[in-house]
Formats: sequence, structure tokens, C-alpha cells
Amino acid sequence: MVDLEPGTMDSVRSGPFGQIFNPDNFIFGQSGAGNNWAKGHYTEGAELVDSVLDVIRIEADRCDCLQGFQLTHSLGGGTGSGMGTLLLSKIIEEYPDRMLCSYSIIPTPKVSETVVEPYNATLSVHQLVEFTHHTFCIDNEALYDICSKTLKLKTPTYGDLNHLISLTMSGVTTCLRFPGQLNADLRKLAVNMVPFPRLHFFMPGFAPLTSRGCQQYRALTVPELTRQIFDAKNMMAACDPRNGRYLTVAAIFRGRMSMKEVDEQLLSIQNKNSSNFVEWIPNNVKTAVCDIPPRGLKMAATFIGNSTAIQDLFKRISEQFQSMYSRKAFLHWYTGEGMDEMEFTEAESNMKDLVSEYQQYQEATAHEDAEFDEEEEVEDN
Repeated sequence: MVDLEPGTMDSVRSGPFGQIFNPDNFIFGQSGAGNNWAKGHYTEGAELVDSVLDVIRIEADRCDCLQGFQLTHSLGGGTGSGMGTLLLSKIIEEYPDRMLCSYSIIPTPKVSETVVEPYNATLSVHQLVEFTHHTFCIDNEALYDICSKTLKLKTPTYGDLNHLISLTMSGVTTCLRFPGQLNADLRKLAVNMVPFPRLHFFMPGFAPLTSRGCQQYRALTVPELTRQIFDAKNMMAACDPRNGRYLTVAAIFRGRMSMKEVDEQLLSIQNKNSSNFVEWIPNNVKTAVCDIPPRGLKMAATFIGNSTAIQDLFKRISEQFQSMYSRKAFLHWYTGEGMDEMEFTEAESNMKDLVSEYQQYQEATAHEDAEFDEEEEVEDN
């Protein structure tokens, strides 16, 4: 656990889960990043990064078979965004053959905590495109919607939001931790989910959605679970999958169930909603089934979608970035830490390219690709 100020560490230590963590693995600075990406990436964070890497080395040495690393961070503040991406670049340098996976909390206009969020998020995405193998995009707006509309919580707390994130994280790693009929690990996930290296930003979902401490009284079936995980209301990113098309999907089921039923249900979803899936990746749904359900549930499912609709999220951040950057607002806080304006324009341009790439593959058809191949053959002759 890393932060550039000590307050958060103290609250974790004194909280109900304080005993879970090794005290040597708490690393914190004193001054904070002040919501400034440059402080987290270049100044305050850079001073602390070596001590974090030392702890990572010790933990990695204890592993029998190190699969990869998972980073949970927010892109809106200074530490999670700036220092988080610095840490990713250092880890990939030291462990180039391991999987790198991030759970990134994306800022949203409805639930904004910091004015400079668009800057911090854009600079972070610029790094995430290069350094992670998969990034799960989670945003507070979608989590608040799930809490208020689906779970009917009147005043959702960060604890409630974190509970939803933990369900997704637990689902993704379940096959690493428990036996199953059909296993999937971080590497298999990347191989099946990422058709092009830059397009590795996923929309996660989970079913059944229950609030903390509540039991699921209704017996769930595989068809019901499958319907729920593909429902836009269950997505933890505030973009509607119906606005785009799925490049790839992974569905991880937990509990005692028939593999045949799982396969049939997913095939039925694909056939009924064929226009929502790109046609030029024929079998683009990956399944995994783990025998052990989450505590308190008979069965559950985790959804991971690589959808072109994720571009809505990047467009939203890009527009906010542009409106501030065109006036050079707040820029002096970043240049004061040694940053160059060129970094901002590069990051913005990279994000726009990402949006264009998603759009390009959303519109691509199998027929177009066939024509393209024919043209190439003619040229060769």
C-alpha cells in the first residue's frame, strides 16, 4: 500500500482489515501529491518509488510462480495517477515477462472531487496505453448508479463503492485461487481479450449485485446470471455498451453449474445480439468456470467486455481536458514541477488516436477485410 501522505495508511491500519496487511508493506510520504500528476510522477513520487520497488522485490521472491501484478489506483488525484503510472513503468522494466493489470478508477463529471481531474486522467491514460496488458476501467458514476438504482442505497459510501470493485477483482482472479472446470488466468485473459495491443481497456460487470452484508435469497440460474452480466445497468464503467460493439468478452462463472448450460446461454446471447459483436472475430466470448462460489452466494458471474463503447469515456475526458488546456488553466502547477507543455499535447493526441482506433474497429466489417485481402493479392501478382 502506497500513498504520498500518511493519513490514509493510518485509517487502513486502524480499520477492520488492518491486520491483513504486512506492516512492512505500508509505504508513505509526508507531503502528499496535492492532486498534481507531476508531483506523483516526477518529484514526490519519484523519491519514494525505490522503496516501493524494494518491497515488491521481496514479495516477488516469495512467489513460487509469479503470474503478474495488479495495481488499484485512481486517475483523478495526484498519487494514484502520477505515482501509479510511474510504478507501472518501473515494474515492466524489472519484470518484462510478467502480466501487468490495473484497476483504474476513472473520474466522472457527476462525481468530481478535483478540478484538474481531466489533466491527471489524460496524462495517466497516455501511460496506461503503453505499460499495462489490461486495464479495467471503473468509474464512480457507474458505481453510484448501481448503489442507488439497483441496490436502493439512500446514501452510498466509499465503502459501498469499494465493495463493488472488490467483487470484480475477486472474480477476475478466482481461477488463480480456486480449482475449476475451465480455468483462466491473467495471461489467458490478455491473449483472448486483446486483439490489438493498445485496445486493452475493459468494462467490468458483476452479477448478482447485492449490497454489503446482504444475502441473495432468490435462487439464481445460469440464464438469469448471463442476462444480468450483459445488462448495461450492471456495468461498472459509465458508458453504454449498446453505443458500440464488443471486440471480445470474457465471462467468469463461479459455483456448481453445467458447462453445457453456460456455453448454450452465451451462444444464445451472441446469436440474439449479433449486431453488438464484431463479426470479424468469430468466437469472441471466452468463458471460465470455477467451482467455488463467493461467500454467501450459490453462484455468481464476472463480466469483462472489450467494447468500442469505451471510447465515450475517453471522449468525455478529452473534451474536458481541451476546454481547460486551450486556456492554459492550472498549467503552472505542472510546469512548476518540471513538466513540459509538450507532454500535455502528446497525451491529448494519444487519447484522440485511441478513440479513432476504437471507432475504426467498430465500423470495420468482415466483408471490408476480405476486399482488402483481395486488393493485396492483386498487387502481389
